[in-house]
This record gives sequence, structure tokens and C-alpha cells, in this order.
Amino acid sequence: MLCLRQVCLLTLRRYQARTLCSDLLLSQINGCTHEDEVFSLVGRNKARLSEKHVGIALNMLWQLQKKRPFLSRTSDYVRNHSQFLTLCVLAENKVEHMEDEVIVDTLYSILRLNVEDHISLTKVLVTEAWKRLERLSLPCLSKLALCLYKQHRHFSPIIGQVAHIVDMKLDSIQDIRILSVLMISISEVITESFRDRLLHKAEQLLEEEHEVHFNYARRILQFLQNVKLRYHPVLEKCNRIFLKSASHLDIHSISHIFGLYEQLGFDSAEFRLIAKKLLSEAIDDYYDPETFAKLFFSLGPLAGSKVRERLLITAVNMAEEFSSHQILMILKSMRKMKCRNSPLLKKMASVLHKHLDSYHVLQLVKLTQYLVVLHCQDLELFAKLKMLLLGYLKSSVIPADTAAVIRVLAMLPSFQVEEMIINKAAAVSPQCRLHHLNCIATALVNWNHHGHFHWQNSSELCAKLLQKLNDCAFQRLQKANNLNLLLEELPYVNGEWFEEVLNEETLAVCQHLIDQITWANVLPLSFFLIKSEHRCPALFDRIASVTAENIDKILTSEIYFILFLFSTLNYDPPDNEEFFKSCIQHLTSNLSRLENYHLVLLGHALAMAGYFPPVLITTIFNVSFLSKLDAQLKVLPDTVKQRVHSSLMKLNRAVCLECPEFHIPWFHEPYCQRVFHNSMSQINPQRQHIHRMLTEILGGSHYSRISVLTPYYYEIDFECVLDVNKKPLSYVAQNIALGGVGGIPLRHDIKDEGRKALPPGAQRIALEFLDSKAFSKDYSHHLKGEPAVKKRHLEMLGYRVIQIPHFEWNSMVLSTKSEQLEYLRQQLYGIQ
Repeated sequence: MLCLRQVCLLTLRRYQARTLCSDLLLSQINGCTHEDEVFSLVGRNKARLSEKHVGIALNMLWQLQKKRPFLSRTSDYVRNHSQFLTLCVLAENKVEHMEDEVIVDTLYSILRLNVEDHISLTKVLVTEAWKRLERLSLPCLSKLALCLYKQHRHFSPIIGQVAHIVDMKLDSIQDIRILSVLMISISEVITESFRDRLLHKAEQLLEEEHEVHFNYARRILQFLQNVKLRYHPVLEKCNRIFLKSASHLDIHSISHIFGLYEQLGFDSAEFRLIAKKLLSEAIDDYYDPETFAKLFFSLGPLAGSKVRERLLITAVNMAEEFSSHQILMILKSMRKMKCRNSPLLKKMASVLHKHLDSYHVLQLVKLTQYLVVLHCQDLELFAKLKMLLLGYLKSSVIPADTAAVIRVLAMLPSFQVEEMIINKAAAVSPQCRLHHLNCIATALVNWNHHGHFHWQNSSELCAKLLQKLNDCAFQRLQKANNLNLLLEELPYVNGEWFEEVLNEETLAVCQHLIDQITWANVLPLSFFLIKSEHRCPALFDRIASVTAENIDKILTSEIYFILFLFSTLNYDPPDNEEFFKSCIQHLTSNLSRLENYHLVLLGHALAMAGYFPPVLITTIFNVSFLSKLDAQLKVLPDTVKQRVHSSLMKLNRAVCLECPEFHIPWFHEPYCQRVFHNSMSQINPQRQHIHRMLTEILGGSHYSRISVLTPYYYEIDFECVLDVNKKPLSYVAQNIALGGVGGIPLRHDIKDEGRKALPPGAQRIALEFLDSKAFSKDYSHHLKGEPAVKKRHLEMLGYRVIQIPHFEWNSMVLSTKSEQLEYLRQQLYGIQ
């Protein structure tokens, strides 16, 4: 009995000593401040390392790397160390005894250390985690899902099982960090209804949590990009988080956010302003190729001339160090900046020669497009690109890739079309979406126009292919039974081929699917109708009724585009007053949600329709507002900037003329002077012809003027004055002003000292020739919003306005000079 007691005591002492030693070893591992210390402990204690020690040691190696700046990390040294291999072997042998969290932490650590996915430890850890999947906690599950996502297992069965678990437990997830990781990890294997549930949950958590880390918001954006969904409520919430977290954003975060915004079609002037400030202040900190390329991508389009010049000089000096991806980023940014800097472009082209083989087909397409748009002159580079693109085209079996290559080949200078291209296009066309058919048809039309077909029967083959493309497009439209799917294709379809061949058929299909119009798809439908410039009463009325009934569900920023549809095409729905009233009421209650430049565009759209909400007008014409608007415009793309400037001028003019009670001054004189000075152009032959006829009717050239500027800077084609007896008054004899504004050169280079009063009973006449741009493109030839507003304003300025539609002037009815003269006489004298 005594012997047994001694044996038990000895065993107990040994166990306690081992536990104490193990705890001490654990503490020592946790206390390491350098990787070599970890490796030293592993080397001295191989026999005593438990599965917990191994997991903690691998995790510590990653934590030590994580503390270092990205460029100072030594992952290669860690992975190649002999003791690291020891740890991997031990982990693989002890994996079955590891706790759930240790397995996932170990997998996460070795992936973060850039260990190859195919090594046996990675496979063993994934397999073991899969066995325990159902019992993993939500934090552990999200970490595992992130590991699988980083391994590009987007469609693997284990991801499907993770998605199923998330589906079952979604209501219990209350942490946006966990949810955001799970969302991007399972994004490729979820249904549309599950996607919507995830977004609803994310929206709820973003609203409930007061402090959301910007990385979680960035993951939500990544999810939207993965599922190719532009969901504005979540986008705007994420944007607000980025604005609050501005001080924590670095170049990597900013460039990633800009990239996601671009892919999602979202923009924020406030974020642009903050990014510009942060990056401009730290411009000297980015001296390695990776971070500088991101700086150029993010700051280049926002920067002023001095900063832009610094970026260009640095890019030239660093060009040899750029990777293939970084060169693509630089060229893409140059295209955005409309920068054709010759030294940088030449340098990029020279460096590109050694990188061409590393690009996949769609990267080559983008690269070629950037070089053509930037007017690159390296013909040898274009020759190499042509050969690579043709090689991809021969082997391509994906319709989207085939269409993209054909589209970009049509952009190449002096390109000779091969018969293989026509045959390839014909082979894939039955599988193509409308966008792809449009790309191929546009390329064919372009080649045919420039005479790039040089083999026998080429014209016949081209004509057959065009007919086949037309047939495939019609068949695709006729089979369309889902409006949402059709609207997904339409944003990318444009150009002459679509307008001439498919526009009317597409509108007919939309009318056939009119019952499928809901508050969720009125925006993309409005986009299409704006682009098509067709007045379709049935569709317009349905959009108006759905919008009015669901006004609280539609985003404030989306309502602008719906209103713009009605105002630009000058269409009044049946309950016009009620429709605009409900939209205006909703907008004025949510003005703070719109950026300053959006408010200007909204104000102009409403003004075209004759609405001037006092809250909106007083908000816009405020010194503080206009100062903020100026700051925003400095970071917006040139096209947006020009549109906003023009809209503000037109809104200012409309308010001055139609709402004098607001007492808003006219302050766009300098802007208008610059615009007209920069747009001096020759009078086209059509207008010269009409002016000669007017001269003949009125009795001399001194009775009329051509291309006249009015007060508030409307330009009218012709002006004349008739007295009370409808006899023309001579500008010279009567010293009548020409309609100009004090001291401003008129379009015909005659200066005026102000509009003088006409003789009693006399009438100033503005005669306008309206070309096809002034009318909708449907058979109604309805006058669009802008020319209708111009007529309204000219009448307020005292003119009698005569508008000559092009379809009347060019009709068979007016095919002779005498008929045209009679038409003009009737317009001048026969109609009051």
C-alpha cells in the first residue's frame, strides 16, 4: 500500500511539473517580441510542444509580422526557417487534438504568412474544420469563411455549407464585423432572396451600431460588388462611415474604396474632398511602386495642376519599377485625367513591351483601349497588342470576351479585318447578350465605314453577319419575359446600331412587360428612356403612378432622375400636379441627404418643368452653399463639373425671369461670356440659307440679324422687328438694339450699348430653326424640355417666338424655294 502511494505521488509531481513547465512555455511564447525568439523556443522544446503551443506559436509569428509596416514584413524569412517547417509538421500531426478555435486560428495565421494553399497542413486544417463546421461559433465560422475566401474557394462545397449555416442563424447575428466577413465569403453561392436578407440585416446593424469600423463597411461594399448590385441605401450608409473615419484611412483603404465606388457606379464629392486633403498632405510618404500607383490612381483625377505635375514627374522616374497591374492603374488614371503627357506615355509604352505576356485577355482589352484614347504613337506596341488579341480571339469560347476583343480591335489604327474575325463573331452571336451584339455590330459598322475589308466577298459576309446580329437581338428581345433582367442589359447598349435597329423593339417589349414596373426598377427604366429620347406615354404614366404611390420607398437621389425624365422630354402625366407635388414634398424633407451639386441638378430639372420650391431655391442661392459647391466642383470629373455649372446658370436665369419675388441676382455674366467666347463657330449652311430668304422677304439685310445674344444669354438664330403695321424696321435707320447685353460682343461681332425701347406697337421677333436634337426621337416629334423653356423665357423677354421644325422645313411640302419663302411669310405675318 505504501509503495502504491509513493508511485502515485511521484506521478502527480511529474504531472504538476509538466503542467507548470507547459504554462511557462506558453507564457514565454506569448511574450516573444521577435520571430527568432519564437523559433528558439520551438527548437529547444520540440518534444514538449502540445497542440496548443503549436497553434499559439504560429499565431504569434503572424502577430509579430502584423505589427510591422507592410513593406517591412519578413514573411519569406519566416516561411523558409527550419523551425517553421517543424511547427507545420507538428501542427499537421496534432490537428485532430486541436480545439475548434485553434484550428481556425492556425489556418488563418499560415495564410496571412502567405503559405502556399497546396501544402498538406492547409489541406488538413480545412478538412478538419469542415468536419466540425456545424459546431463552430459564429466568430470562428466567420474567420474560417474568410480563410476559404482568401483561398479562392468561392464555389466549393464547404462554402455552400457555410452559407446554409448563415441562412439558418442569420437572425442571431448581431455583430456587423462577423456578418460582413460572412457576406463576402458566401457571396458567390447565394440566391437573390438570400442576398436581399443579408443586405437587410447589414442595413439594420449599420443603423444600430454607433461606431462601425470602416473595414466592415468596406467589406459590405465588396459584397455589393461581388453580387453586382447597386443598392444605394447601404452605399450611402457606408459612405457616411468612411467620412466619419477619415483620420484612420490610408492610401490602401482610399484606393480600394475609390475602386469599389467606380465599379458600383457611386460617387461622393465629400469623400473626394477628404481623400484629396489626406493624400495631398502625405504625398511625400509614398515612394514605393505599389503605394505610388495607388496614390496616382486616387489623387491624380482630384489634384490641381501643381500636384498633378509632381505625380507625372514621379511616375516617369518610377516607370521601370511598375508591375503590369500598376502600369494598367497608371494608364487608367491618365485616361480619367484626360492626360496625354507625352514623356509618361512614351515611358509607359516602352516598359509595357516586357509585360504584355502577363496580361489576361480582358486586361489586354482595357490596356489597348487606354492607349488608343490617350493617342499613344508606339506602332510596334500596337502591332504586338493586335497579335495577342487575335490569338485570344482564335481560342476564345466566351461570348463576352469575343465581343470585347472585337470591339477593341475596331479601335486600332489602320487595322485590316481578317475573315476569321467575321466567322468568330458569327459563331458566338447566338449566345451573346444585347451588349455583346452591340459591340460586334458597332465594330462592323466602323470597319465598313473606313473601308477595312479587303478580301473577296467581304461586303457580302459583313452584310450577312449584320443581319444575323439583328436577328439574334430581335430573338433575345422577343424571348424577354422579365423586365429586371432586360433592364440589366440595357445600360451598356448604345450607338447608332441600337438606335436604328433595336430601340423601338425594346420599347415595345418594355410596354409588354409594363405590369412588372415597380418602385425598385423605375430608376433603371428611367435611365433607359432618358437615353432613348422616346416619349412613350404608357411607360411614362406607369412610372409616374408607381413613383407617387411608393415615394417613401424611393431614394431621394433616385427621384431626381425620374423627374429629369419628365422635364427633359417635356411630358406631363395624367396627374401631373399630384405627381410633382408628392416628389417635391419628399425631396424638400430630405435635402440634407443630397450633395450640393445634386441639389443644383435637381433645381434645374424642376425649373424646366416650371416648379420652383422655395426651400430648394433659397438653399441653393446662398453664399455658404455656393462656396461649398465650388469646393466640390474642384474634385468632380470635368463632364460633371461642366454639367453642374451649366445647370446652375440655367437655374439662375429661370429664377430671375420666372420668380422675381425671390430677389435672386443674375450673377452668371462672366460665366456666359467665357462660354460664348470659347464656342464661337461658323453659321451652318442651313441657317445661312434661311437668313438669305429672310433678307428677301423683309427687303434687305439691315432688317434682320443672325445669331443674336439676348439678355440672360440666350442665343437666337434670327431676330427682326415689325412695327404696328407688320412692316420691318431697319436696325440701322431706327438705331434699334440687337438684343445684346451692355458691352458684350454679339455672335455676329456687333456691340450694343443696351436694349432700347421699341417704337409703340412694334414687336421683336425671334426666329429659331430647330434641328432633330430639339425633339423626341419617336414619331410624335414632341418638343423637348430645353427648347420649350427657351421659348417660354424669350416670350417673357418680349419676343414673339417662331420655331421652324427641321421635319417641316426639310419636308417634300417645302421642297422648292417659293414654297419655303411662302412658309416663312406665313410664319412672320400670318400667325399672331
